[in-house]
Amino acid sequence: MKFSKYILFIGGLMAMTACSLTKNLPDGEFVLYENELLGTELSDKEGLAELYRQEPNTRIPLINRSLGVSIYRLGKSFYDSAKVVEKLERTKEEKSLLIAELDSLGNTKKLVKKAEKKDAKIEHLEEKAEYGNLLMRTGNPVTILDSALVSETVTQQQNYLINNGFFDADVDFEVTTKKQKAYVSFLINEKEPYLVDSFYTKSENQDILRLLNKTKKESFLDTGKIYTQSDVIAERERIEKLLKNNGYYTFSKSYIEYNVFMDTLTKRLNVEQLILKPTFAEKHNAYTIDSITFTIVPPSEDFVDEKVQREFENIDFSFYKERYSERIFASRIFFREGDLYSRDDFIESQKQLNNLDLFRFLNISFDTLGTSLTAKIFSQPNQKYQLTNQLGLSITEQLPGPFFSTSLRNRNFFRAGEILEFNFRAGLEGVASATDQGVYQSRELGTSVSVIFPRFLLPFYRTSLQKFGRYNPNTRAQFGYNYTNRPEYTRTSFNGLLAYTWATRNNRQQFTINAADINYVRTPSILPEFVEILEDLQAEGNNLIWSFLPSFVSAVSAQSIINFNEYGNFKQRNASLLRLFVESGGTSLNFFDVPSNEEDIEFANFQWLKFQADFRRYYPLDKKQTLAYRANFGIAQPYGISGGILPYEKYFFAGGGTSVRAWQARRLGPGSYSPTVGENGPYDYRIEQPAEMIFESMFEYRRKLYGYFDIALFIDVGNSWVIGVDNARPGADFRWNRFYKELAVGTGIGLRMDFDFLVVRLDLATKAIDPAQPEGNRWVLDNISFRKPFGVRGQTVLNFGIGYPF
Repeated sequence: MKFSKYILFIGGLMAMTACSLTKNLPDGEFVLYENELLGTELSDKEGLAELYRQEPNTRIPLINRSLGVSIYRLGKSFYDSAKVVEKLERTKEEKSLLIAELDSLGNTKKLVKKAEKKDAKIEHLEEKAEYGNLLMRTGNPVTILDSALVSETVTQQQNYLINNGFFDADVDFEVTTKKQKAYVSFLINEKEPYLVDSFYTKSENQDILRLLNKTKKESFLDTGKIYTQSDVIAERERIEKLLKNNGYYTFSKSYIEYNVFMDTLTKRLNVEQLILKPTFAEKHNAYTIDSITFTIVPPSEDFVDEKVQREFENIDFSFYKERYSERIFASRIFFREGDLYSRDDFIESQKQLNNLDLFRFLNISFDTLGTSLTAKIFSQPNQKYQLTNQLGLSITEQLPGPFFSTSLRNRNFFRAGEILEFNFRAGLEGVASATDQGVYQSRELGTSVSVIFPRFLLPFYRTSLQKFGRYNPNTRAQFGYNYTNRPEYTRTSFNGLLAYTWATRNNRQQFTINAADINYVRTPSILPEFVEILEDLQAEGNNLIWSFLPSFVSAVSAQSIINFNEYGNFKQRNASLLRLFVESGGTSLNFFDVPSNEEDIEFANFQWLKFQADFRRYYPLDKKQTLAYRANFGIAQPYGISGGILPYEKYFFAGGGTSVRAWQARRLGPGSYSPTVGENGPYDYRIEQPAEMIFESMFEYRRKLYGYFDIALFIDVGNSWVIGVDNARPGADFRWNRFYKELAVGTGIGLRMDFDFLVVRLDLATKAIDPAQPEGNRWVLDNISFRKPFGVRGQTVLNFGIGYPF
């Protein structure tokens, strides 16, 4: 394989540059090789480890060398700091001469551009002088043991233990050295932790005390728990939020103080919480909303004379011209005249009004008079038209290809917050042909027009806007056209969609109902060789050819996405996501008398039921290491007049960069079917393998290497099956007594370049268990050897992708 040469070259380069960490190290200096924590039983070992002021260099297992250090040394070998400083000073002098020339001749555009270029060059040289060249900034230098930083770590760990209930704890350290390598052991003597024995609140405000007593079960300071400073901080924030959501507009956590009384004999604590009186009042008062005004400032002075004022649900609206709907805005404002102030309602109102995408900015402020609040909502309209263009690379099968997309938005189209949107996308991509044409370009083109209504069109009644407003309801009506030109066929489709979307207040759950999803699909051009393949399948009982007949495809579907802890942001906390999808296709045909199958049918109708569940979880081990896994299950069952056939786009496909990566996209399975050429010929992975059931699970260990480089080790397990016997593909059907023997297993290593705004991914995957092989010969990982590092032909696959696989 061509890519194997590049990988071997990179591996050779790594081996040549991966010198010992102690190379050329002066006498008396030691490389920090390992940090170790000893004595932690009840305390948080991970929290203590995060306090290390020095970290050892990340080393590659087995060879025990640091790639980051090797890259740094490679860059340093041709880095001359004196030349960089000299060039920096020379550039600064050139900039001074330019400034003098600007002062004498005036600000000409040409000179200003030259000055800007000099500024950029100076900034680059200053960065280079401080941190080295690009390779040095990408890698990292050897970590030399610093005794002062070790002492700082001990002090911080001691403070951490005190703040987490181990008031009597001691921390010490030991350093052992061997061949200029230093091993630091931090010795933790926890001693007995202090427990919360009692927790009570003191306040002269009886209303606040009653409110706190009602929510006492929600307190973070429970008796019997180890005392921690983080629980105190969390409790202070909880009380501030509770009071601000119950009218106490001016209250802040600065009015909350804590006294901790310690019994050193019993190791128990009594925690006293004090609610202090305000500085300029006798007590904390609850505030009510006295009036609400909503003002949209015109984009220019030309509209000042066209001011329109209205009143709706006791909200005073001030617009320019009659261009907005006060009913829509009122449905996204969740406080009313006479209500107690609630910070959550204020924040939710601001968020839902911004979700309308009608305002350049929106601000909500409150004026106080006594214990009354005047709410002022102030905004400026967003631009009426917005054009967005995007150019990039996409990949789903073989080779990445360019794409171009553009969208035009017309805001407030019907003057009730609607958005009219035009979309266009065109792209090229390399895909494997199902015939003998190798890798060809696939051309795709799609265009659509849609109207997004900021409400549910149905049900629609007087109170529906206000009832559903806090769930960000949207109704999308869309019409589109798609064109695909693949090596085997040309396919076109016209589609119409009516979809409802909404979300819970915290965006934890998002829902979509496609009340009508209608498509008219045609395949005007099919390669004769591909027709022969389809006809051969049909002769064996597989009616896949139906999917390429003109067809009317209608469906009703629903989807729910449950997002726990903002999955996708990949923060240092556990996060997971569950996506559930259910679909009924051709449902309307159940109400009509449709003729049964005929031998020479020319128009296909489809009926099916489909379900899919996709679960993903992200689990950080520490700042540098994470575990992630995904489990995906789907099943689709055709019925009725379709003769056991699904529309081609509704099938499941296994294999590819976001599936079992050791197989090419859409080429795994189904079941133990062997796509061979001839009786004992090589496997043929040219033809996509549609299936009606899929199960796949992906496990990844991710670790930061250096700079923006990450590494991943992964194992993928899964396969696809058909429901019922497929004579054209022996072994493709799902059977309870053998499906577990047909699970494909692939494993490999991945390199990721995480630039924050973009993640570039390379995954090298090899087949470990191949269900297409005869039973007893499915373990194929032993095909890999020193002479054949990538195994037999087709065993190892290189996947390129944008973003994480899950």
